[in-house]
Amino acid sequence: MSAASRSAVADRLGPLGFGAAPIGNLARPVSDDDAFAALSAAWEAGIRYFDTAPHYGLGLSERRLGEFLRTKPRDEFVVSTKVGRLLDPNPSYTGGDDLAQGFAVPDRWVRRFEPSEGGIRRSLDDSLERMGLDRIDVLYLHDPDAYDLDRGLAQGLPALERLREEGAVGAVGIGTNSADAAVRAVREGELDLVMIAGRYTLLEQPAADELLPLCQGRGVGVVAAAPFNSGLLARDEPSADSSYDYGPVPAGILERARTLAAACRALGAALPTAALQFPLRHPAVRSVVAGSARAEAVRQNAERMSRSLPDAFWRNLAAWGFPS
Repeated sequence: MSAASRSAVADRLGPLGFGAAPIGNLARPVSDDDAFAALSAAWEAGIRYFDTAPHYGLGLSERRLGEFLRTKPRDEFVVSTKVGRLLDPNPSYTGGDDLAQGFAVPDRWVRRFEPSEGGIRRSLDDSLERMGLDRIDVLYLHDPDAYDLDRGLAQGLPALERLREEGAVGAVGIGTNSADAAVRAVREGELDLVMIAGRYTLLEQPAADELLPLCQGRGVGVVAAAPFNSGLLARDEPSADSSYDYGPVPAGILERARTLAAACRALGAALPTAALQFPLRHPAVRSVVAGSARAEAVRQNAERMSRSLPDAFWRNLAAWGFPS
């Protein structure tokens, strides 16, 4: 696939993508009907980019997403999934769950870090089988920094590039919460996209220092995931029971989020609206991916993304000490 063709994949993402971790029972059980309703709400709102991973619910997210997407014309959507973790049968399964990893599903499977070419090819084949699709548009190396970053990049990036060269996937990249890991991947590989979660948000922007300028200079598109910092910025008024980076909110972070919410209100916008739109102000960012298993929240996010926030709003926000 040519560079122009790979760029075309990034151009099709759209400003708002659907993150499918919640329909993998992230933190709580979600019924099949509710998952389907959330996906339907995304489609009806015009969202055509859907992101998932084997990690999300030990394959449940991929299965649910695939069942939904099989009802849609294949050329009308972009789907990404991730590699680097294989799902193997759990030899110690006794009826437990996967909540220690954040998902309310039976732990019949265990995750195994395997960024080798053979492992990545098997992971892709397994994902295609779970989803029932004929191809994956974007394939990300998933969180190699959580295991062995050196091995992950040395083995995983060349394997992804070979799959792209063969035409097995349209575009390749890395998906991570670490701006430093993403910088290394961009420097050491030939990537099309970087999915950075929670590190370029209205609340905090460590990805702005090096990652985003590097991507812009090399023509690598950025997908900004988790724009609400795992929920903290998803309400008009952040609360102490909100989640921050999949855990409790530190007092200092909560105070800053409340100050940010007050600034947005004073300037005529709700915090979640500004949080969704902020990443797209950087020229390297191609799409913002937000996840929810609630149809109403999906519709609300799409409506928030469509609202117009004038340049004056962002200029005045800077006077409060926040990025613009």
